[in-house]
Amino acid sequence: MFYWVVKAILGPVLAVLWQPRAEGVENVPRTGPAIMVSNHLSFSDHFFGPLPLPRKITFLAKAEYFTGTGPKGLVSRLFFTGVGQIPIDRSGGKASEGALRTGLRVLKQGKLLGIYPEGTRSPDGRLYRGRTGVARLALESRAPVVPMAMINVDKIMPPGRTVPKLGIRPKVVFGEPLDFSRYYGMEKDPRVLRAVTDEIMYALLSLSGQEYVDRYAQSVKRELEQAAKEERKEQHADAKERRRAERAKRKSEKKALKREKKAEREAKKDEGAEEPGTAEEQPEKS
Repeated sequence: MFYWVVKAILGPVLAVLWQPRAEGVENVPRTGPAIMVSNHLSFSDHFFGPLPLPRKITFLAKAEYFTGTGPKGLVSRLFFTGVGQIPIDRSGGKASEGALRTGLRVLKQGKLLGIYPEGTRSPDGRLYRGRTGVARLALESRAPVVPMAMINVDKIMPPGRTVPKLGIRPKVVFGEPLDFSRYYGMEKDPRVLRAVTDEIMYALLSLSGQEYVDRYAQSVKRELEQAAKEERKEQHADAKERRRAERAKRKSEKKALKREKKAEREAKKDEGAEEPGTAEEQPEKS
């Protein structure tokens, strides 16, 4: 219920401020389960993706959205819980298996399940390699897979930005359902899972027009974070060196000033010793 209340309130606001566009809404099944696979450009994907649909999309959301602290964490927790999003642990192993079972349960209930195959938001607007969990969901559930391409949303609210930008029109394109029936029963074959995942990512690539990178986004994010860390370290070292140089310069200037003052005092002494009336300047006696 809360989902529809939020959508009824936010929908008109989003429509007025950004005038979002949608194509291919007819490709989304009106009833029954379906896996909505999307590229992940921004936090606002959660808003603009489901907006044009008459059905609710239940996303598998990262657990961090539900465990934040402070006012921001509270708002995030209340929002994602209220709209029916499901927290998942992305640490791998048993956690990944648990996420898979949760997704299968949602689909068994005849709902739309939303998933981001890249596993995390794109760090630079490009499309990254998909993780094979989405293929297992598709083959085990045998639900249709509908690609959902988000366009321009990264310009509204890129990573790190808290206030959305106006003047940008986002767009969502729903592609035709993908048929993987030829792979049914082969969900344990890693090569099949990779083939299915790559086909899904190619569909998203075709709809979104993004540049594709055959690497996992999480790995690139770690590299970027490490590079940023090294840059901050270098900047800190440079600033420290500058401060050291400034201290040495001030110390040198202080010593030079002391030497100048000392030289002035000695010069004054010499001048005093050479004043008229000294022994050397008195006339000889007759």
